[in-house]
Amino acid sequence: MSRIKFMNTEIDNLTMSEALDTIDKLISEDKNAYVVTPNVDHIIQLEHGGEIVDVYKHADLILCDGKPLIWISKWYGNPIKEKISGSDLFPLLCQRAAKKGYKMFFLGAAEGVAARAAKNLMVRYPGLNVVGTYSPSFGFEKDPEQTEKVIAMIKKANPQILIVGLGAPKQEKFIYENRNKLGVPISLGLGASLDFEAGSVKRAPKWMADHGLEWFYRITQDPKRLAKRYLVDDRKIFKLALKYKNK
Repeated sequence: MSRIKFMNTEIDNLTMSEALDTIDKLISEDKNAYVVTPNVDHIIQLEHGGEIVDVYKHADLILCDGKPLIWISKWYGNPIKEKISGSDLFPLLCQRAAKKGYKMFFLGAAEGVAARAAKNLMVRYPGLNVVGTYSPSFGFEKDPEQTEKVIAMIKKANPQILIVGLGAPKQEKFIYENRNKLGVPISLGLGASLDFEAGSVKRAPKWMADHGLEWFYRITQDPKRLAKRYLVDDRKIFKLALKYKNK
């Protein structure tokens, strides 16, 4: 079994290639599965409790998205094989979808971003079939009428893969709460991945991502929104790493 206990959650200890194969399998099973990609921020949110704990408990695939978590796993003596960030997984998933004929739907990001991401990816991966994109209004998930409208739109498009970019934990909660109504074989909350693929936000250079410095680059891109998260909130991970060291 690939799933291992890690801090206050579990992780499917897979390589990127194994993760893609598992997603294939989940699509073939057609059971409204969903994927979560824990990073430092998620681990801290999980410690506070609430609905995100249930979201994680029922996730079909839990992939490690963060170099600091890889380092902690090595310190614990039970290393996680590979960092599988949502933004690295997304284009590879699109490539596989083009090859296998899976239909995709992109939900989230600012007006026009999801459509631009779809256009760019369909050029890069000939044969990719993005059957719908939608950028909902802010706070739509609190309005039952708006939520039902989004669900109806996705159901009508009938994708095999749903990509949700609403930011964490909103995207994960939306998938968890509505997965049975949506009826999509697999859904993934992939944060800023739509922005990256649309070209509206630049990704950190690969060398920075490989050395766990993506957070620093992202602060420079959006200091107002991200400085507190990375420089204040995420420092709690050190205390948590110690707490779970011998558990």
